[in-house]
Amino acid sequence: MDQIGLATETPKSPWGQAAPAVAPACSLNDVMSEQLARQLEEEEGPFPSLADPTADLLLSDEVGDTSSDLMLAQMLQMQFDREFDDQLRREEKKFNGDSKVSISFENFRMVHPYEDSESSEDEVDWQDTRHDPYRADKPQATPRRGFSGKGKNITTKHDEVTCGRKNTARMDNFAPEVHVGDGLGMDLKLSNQVFNSLKQHCYSEQRRSARLHEKKEHSTSEQAVDSRTRLLMYKMVNAGVLEKINGCISTGKESVVFHADGGRWVEPELEQPVPDEVVLKVFKTTLNEFKNRDRYIKDDYRFRDRFSKLNPRKIIRLWAEKEMHNLCRMKKAQIPCPEAVLLKKHILVMSFIGKDHVPAPKLKDVLLSGEDMKNAFYQVLQMMQTLYQECNLVHADLSEYNMLWFEGKVWLIDVSQSVEPTHPHGLEFLFRDCKNVSTFFQKKDVAEAMNPYELFNAVSGLKIPIGVEDEADFVSEIVALEKRNEDHVQRRGKKTFPVESEDGGPPLNPGVDD
Repeated sequence: MDQIGLATETPKSPWGQAAPAVAPACSLNDVMSEQLARQLEEEEGPFPSLADPTADLLLSDEVGDTSSDLMLAQMLQMQFDREFDDQLRREEKKFNGDSKVSISFENFRMVHPYEDSESSEDEVDWQDTRHDPYRADKPQATPRRGFSGKGKNITTKHDEVTCGRKNTARMDNFAPEVHVGDGLGMDLKLSNQVFNSLKQHCYSEQRRSARLHEKKEHSTSEQAVDSRTRLLMYKMVNAGVLEKINGCISTGKESVVFHADGGRWVEPELEQPVPDEVVLKVFKTTLNEFKNRDRYIKDDYRFRDRFSKLNPRKIIRLWAEKEMHNLCRMKKAQIPCPEAVLLKKHILVMSFIGKDHVPAPKLKDVLLSGEDMKNAFYQVLQMMQTLYQECNLVHADLSEYNMLWFEGKVWLIDVSQSVEPTHPHGLEFLFRDCKNVSTFFQKKDVAEAMNPYELFNAVSGLKIPIGVEDEADFVSEIVALEKRNEDHVQRRGKKTFPVESEDGGPPLNPGVDD
């Protein structure tokens, strides 16, 4: 009995003792019942469908022998790659959306032979391929011998149709910013004349765009500043000299003027606080609009030694420095003018002539009564005399455009080109200013307005004889006077053109040579 018991004893499982499955007791009739079979089928679940990828692999007739591990791995890898490509196609469709410009993920797909045989044309969009059906075919190259065909069908390289197709294909070599279109696969033929015109226009646009870009980056143009100027303006704001820069209020041939709010912090180099409202006069770093500005500064003895025509930026700095010095002279003589606050290279900060961000109008734009216009003329006459006799300066660009009307007074601005009377062309500049002032006030019907010759003698103190409306003779006398003074300077090495004599008479007799 013991041997029989050992023989019938079941071996122990290494995973532990399994619980015995107790099958429900049922009769043979119940087992054979169809109703019980349907119930069991519903409880165990439906049979896997062919739509399931795993079922497709297990039930396919083309699976072949699965006893080889290599074959089974290849089949699983192929199924994985197929699912990856499907997911990538859905991501690509979601990423592109309805955009006319689409991005293809074709380079990231796992390419397999099944795509060539099983994929339909409806499932693969043309954007997923490397071939664009809307791209025109490249024209066939002409053989080296210069013609193709024989007899009546011979075609040379000068054929109209062949050249037209070649020109259309060569349009792809134009710059990207030139919109040539795609033609949507149309058989376009451009003649040589049309293609050459388009090519020349493309090159002209490229050069023009390059010039504009270089001008904007390297020069101070209207209502725009270059990178160096912006950096200087930012430093002023960061240092507290300026609170903020509001915008451009005026442009000219030599500078751009910005309005700004003064800051609360005072630099050690400043003798007084910054006004609440100031202007930034940014001198242009390009000489294209004011090419003859060097004649105003190279002969000025104050800046003659520092003048360098080969360096435009140094000229601009001297120009700004010159205006600051001229403003300081005018301020000491109590001439109504902006007050120089700070000079940073080619940026001059001055007090603002106006109120509440509104600049004072120019004399040419303001509407004045007859009495106010007469007072304005006498104010201008007094300022010109003070400027010449006390400040030893000639404005050199005085007109109704450089005079402002504010608080019942005339204010002088733009004195960067002002020179001294001993300048080789100083008296010529003064006569030009007198002509501008006399013409303006005579047009305004000011009876007290002098003619240019009388105004010149009244301002300069010289007694040049006045001919009968003979401007040429008057100008020749001025040029001769300048020439004699220049010769005297070269002989004796010093200026001998006094501002005024001790007895109040004319500083120099035009008929006598010293």
